Amino acid sequence: MANKGLFEDALTQFNRAADLMKLDDGMRQVLSSHKRGIRVQFPVKMDDGSIRVFTGYRYQHNIARGPAKGGVRYHPNVNEDEIKTLSFLMTWKCAVAGIPYGGAKGGVKVDPNELSTGELERMSRRYFSEISPFIGPETDIPAPDVNTNAQIMSWFLDTYSMGEGRSTLGIVTGKPLELGGSLGRPEATGRGVSIITNEASKYFLGDEIKGKTVAVQGFGNVGSYTALILGEEYGAKIVAISDITGGYYNPDGINVKEAFEYVTAHKSLEGFNAQKITNEELLELDVDVLIPAALERTIREDNADKVKAKLIVEAANGPTTPEADAILRSKGIHLVPDFLSNAGGVTVSYFEWVQGLYSYFWDLEDVRKALDKAMKNAFKDSATAREEYKTDMRTASYIVAINKVATATRLRGIFP
Repeated sequence: MANKGLFEDALTQFNRAADLMKLDDGMRQVLSSHKRGIRVQFPVKMDDGSIRVFTGYRYQHNIARGPAKGGVRYHPNVNEDEIKTLSFLMTWKCAVAGIPYGGAKGGVKVDPNELSTGELERMSRRYFSEISPFIGPETDIPAPDVNTNAQIMSWFLDTYSMGEGRSTLGIVTGKPLELGGSLGRPEATGRGVSIITNEASKYFLGDEIKGKTVAVQGFGNVGSYTALILGEEYGAKIVAISDITGGYYNPDGINVKEAFEYVTAHKSLEGFNAQKITNEELLELDVDVLIPAALERTIREDNADKVKAKLIVEAANGPTTPEADAILRSKGIHLVPDFLSNAGGVTVSYFEWVQGLYSYFWDLEDVRKALDKAMKNAFKDSATAREEYKTDMRTASYIVAINKVATATRLRGIFP
C-alpha cells in the first residue's frame, strides 16, 4: 500500500463506478486521462540578493463541460502525483455539484512560512506568469488552497491583469471583497460540508444532525467552519476537534466558538480546555458522525476496522484509501465522499466568477441560499444513483459525475 500513489487510489475508485455503469473502454480512457499538465521551474530573487529556483505545477484534467477550475497550494510536499490527482477529483466535484467547470489544480513546492512577505509576493507573481499561457477567465480559473489566501489571489489577479492591460476579475476566485470577491467564500467549504452532513444524517441515520455526536479531525479553514456551523446552526454536539498538536475531546460537547477564539490567540489548539487525545484516537471515538477534515489517507487499511462512527463525511481530499473503503463498507458504515461533501468551496467560487464577469455582486443571504440549494440537489442526485445501482455513496457520486462528463464528451464529439 505504501508504494501506491494518490492517483492510483483515485483511479481505483473511479473504475469501481465505471465498471458498475458499464462505461465503454474508449470513454474510460478519455475520462481517466489529463488534457494538460505542466511543470515550471522558475528563479526568484531572495531578500539577501541570492537566487532560488522553485518548482511549480498546473494540471488540467477535463474541460468538456467548461473551463478548468481548481486551487493552488504552497507546501513542501507538493508533487506531480498529488496535483494530478486533485485535478482529477475536481472534475468530478464540479460535475456532481452541477457546476459548468472541469477540473484543475496547481501548486508550488515551498514552505511559505520560510519566506518573507516580499519573497512570497515575488514567487507568487513569477509562478503565475509562468503558467499564464495556459490559464484565463474562460480557460482555467485558479483559487486558494493549502497555504494560499486572498492576498495571494490579489497578486495573481494583478500579475495577469498587467499582461492584459485591464482588470480581469474572472481570472481567479477567493479574492478579497474589495477586488471582486464574494461574500460567504471563506466559510463556503465548511458550510457545504455541514449541509451535506445534515442531509446524510437524515438519509442514513433517520433524522437531522441536531443532538447527534460529531468528531471533526482537523481545525483548519474547512474543519473549523464545519464544526462551528454544525454546532451553532444545526445543533449538533461537537465532542472532538483536532489539529497538528493532537485531538481535544469533551463528551459533553466542545464550545467551538471558544476554540475559534483560542486558535486566533494561540495559533493552535495546544492547551485548549478539553481532554487531550491523539488524532488516531479521535478517529476511533464512538460517535454518530466522523468528519475527517485534515490530510489525505488518514483512514487506512490498518485503522479502518477501529472506526466506530455510524457515518463518515469526508471534508478533506482523499482521506480514505480504497482498502479502507472496502473495510468500512463491510462494517456497514456509510460514507459520503470528499468530492460531494466538500464541493461548497468550488460552488461559491463559481458564484464569485459569475459575479465578477457581470460586475454584479450578491448579498450573503443570496450566496447561502444558492449554496444550500446546490448542495442539497447534489446529495439527492447521488442518493438516487445509490438506490438505482444498489451501491455505496462514493460509487454513486462517481456515477452521477461520470455520466455528466461522458454525456458532454459524446455530444461534443471527438475532434477532428
